[in-house]
Amino acid sequence: MLRTVIVSNYIHVQGTFVRALEDGDIMVCTGNRKFLGKPINPIGPSEVCPTPHTCETNTAA
Repeated sequence: MLRTVIVSNYIHVQGTFVRALEDGDIMVCTGNRKFLGKPINPIGPSEVCPTPHTCETNTAA
């Protein structure tokens, strides 16, 4: 599922949803990098504990 996160005041990143953190931030994967940020839309209950994403095995963050 594609999600958009706010990384800073002027930077938004769109990528595949990886996981949600307890503080409300989410992690998205753009294919070669992972980004943390505040989601544009609130996360749903099914996104709190999703199945592992392929970026989780990628150590090049």
